Amino acid sequence: MFTRQIIERRPSKAIVAGWVEEIRVIGKLVFVVLRDREGKIQIVAPKDKVSQGVFEELSNLTKESVIAVSGEVIQNPEAPFGVELLPKEVVVLGRAESPLPLEFLKVDSSLDKRLDYRFLDLRHPKHLLIFKLGSYLESEIRKFFLKQGFIEVHTPKLVAAATEGGANLFKVEYFERDAYLAQSPQLYKQMLVIAGFERVFEISQVYRAEPHHTTKHLCEYTSIDFELGFIDGVNNVIEVVERCVGNALRKAMKTPEFKEFGVQLLLPKRFPRITYREAYRFMKEIGKKFEWGKEIGSENEIELWKKIREEKKSDLYFLTEFPWEERPFYTMRLQDAPEFTTGFDLIFKGMEIVTGSQREHRYEILLQQLKEKGLNPDSFQFYLTAFKYGAPPHGGAAIGSERLLMQVLELKNIRETTIFPRDPKRISP
Repeated sequence: MFTRQIIERRPSKAIVAGWVEEIRVIGKLVFVVLRDREGKIQIVAPKDKVSQGVFEELSNLTKESVIAVSGEVIQNPEAPFGVELLPKEVVVLGRAESPLPLEFLKVDSSLDKRLDYRFLDLRHPKHLLIFKLGSYLESEIRKFFLKQGFIEVHTPKLVAAATEGGANLFKVEYFERDAYLAQSPQLYKQMLVIAGFERVFEISQVYRAEPHHTTKHLCEYTSIDFELGFIDGVNNVIEVVERCVGNALRKAMKTPEFKEFGVQLLLPKRFPRITYREAYRFMKEIGKKFEWGKEIGSENEIELWKKIREEKKSDLYFLTEFPWEERPFYTMRLQDAPEFTTGFDLIFKGMEIVTGSQREHRYEILLQQLKEKGLNPDSFQFYLTAFKYGAPPHGGAAIGSERLLMQVLELKNIRETTIFPRDPKRISP
């Protein structure tokens, strides 16, 4: 049984297994705190009430050893968890060496050291909660898409051409040719809409050779992508993002994992929207640096969040109508202002967690845009050809799973929301 089940159900007898968190030998009495993923329970072994073998086994345990214990459940209101276990049998399943290389429960170690011994670091109950909440969020997002009629797909991660314009690629040898690790499933999910799937989504790893060692970038991360066919405009895509993310967050806020972190989240039903041009004017008014036609930048995204949080009571907002220079070749431009696009980001507590747009589905325009970005059409023939044979208006977006979780819990570094992170300095463990 899990420790939580014993505490809640109060059976007369139980078998429990887990890690030894604490050992105290006080004369003829041994106390052991046993931890599993659901909680903790105290094992109390008076020498006159347990066998000599059980007493010695418990007395000689090392911290973080794995044991299985069977015994009698004793009601004790003064015990840390309301019940105690009087052991009848103890089996050491895996003895831990001492001392531990990382005192993960009581000492604040550097993040690098924690990641070096990640298998120990993740035993910290609060660190486990991060990934339980992450699993819940992804599960709710998957349920949302399936309920909305999207088909889950799995696209290639070894690709022949760059998705996002040729930068930040990991090159790999593919027999006698060059190949790349996929930066996103973008081209394939569009092709699937054109193939008649109409609505697709994918939750998978993507790869970016990000040269910057920052608190919000990784070289490998989980992207939640979707593509939607037969749209009337980019608002159809924005509404899917709004409902998908909003639904997942509203449900996550009710979980014990979320409540344990004690964070606050302002989550209206409709997220405010602000255009790139409006953002530029606001930044000029408050004297912030903002180069016209370029990305808005992290500091400015935070300034906008503060303004919107105060005025609109929302921790999320859409930043829309990005300049053409800052968006990929497949992004549809605005008809009445072609220097701007249908591209948008969803900003959550000052950080971009979603990027999307309506896609250009007209072959001749798409080809021209690809050339404008300095790309070689020959490298994209497998993709471009699909647009010659009937492509519906479509659009989509990508949600950064680790960033979403990071911002929900107000963590300081994206590596905290990644089980085994990959960045320019880390490829192991």
